[in-house]
Amino acid sequence: MIKILRYGAIAVFAFIFIGISAGETNAQLTSILTRMDNHNKALSSLKADVTMSKYNNQLEVSDVTKGKAIYLPRKGKDALVRIDWADPDESMAVVDKKYVIYRPRLKQAYTGNINSAKGNAKAGNALAFMSMSRSQLRANYDATILDPGTLSDGTKTDHIQLIPKKASSYTSAEIWVDANGMPVQSKIVEKNGDTTTIMLTNIVKNKTINADDFSITIPKGTEILKS
Repeated sequence: MIKILRYGAIAVFAFIFIGISAGETNAQLTSILTRMDNHNKALSSLKADVTMSKYNNQLEVSDVTKGKAIYLPRKGKDALVRIDWADPDESMAVVDKKYVIYRPRLKQAYTGNINSAKGNAKAGNALAFMSMSRSQLRANYDATILDPGTLSDGTKTDHIQLIPKKASSYTSAEIWVDANGMPVQSKIVEKNGDTTTIMLTNIVKNKTINADDFSITIPKGTEILKS
């Protein structure tokens, strides 16, 4: 039986900063967040291939799923997100903090709030960092610069760790930001040590995407479960 939750495993990193003063670190962080802010303001839509990697800290097993994502920012509202996964076939959409996951082969759909998302719905949580402004990031997280990273597709990035200032469903997050200010990879670290990592590739920006594209049609006879 296919379980609702597919867990991932923790990756623990140690970062040592040598020869960087607090003032220099703060200036560098401000520069990265400003670049992200400017990119976010200029972004009107996004399409991309998405890879989600989940690793279970207890079972020490990993699970990698690939699909295609679309993303549409909205002024004064949360962005719209949709991901269509392949193998197994599954569609997920996030609208106004509510997610829908539809699994046609099982004739099942799951609904819930993204703030308490589990399983594949965590992808929407991870993608949420793309739409956060500099002020939102600073207000909600303690940010630390980590060592620069090069992603598996060769993209060179700045690397930031975010610790929630308020109680959250996860203990920390990490984002990898490219030269344009685009968060091309993000990772959520759960309280139990499980992680969900999302990487975007083959990115296409600012092409027309309709709000209707984020609506998932659930056929009659589908079992709807709240999670």
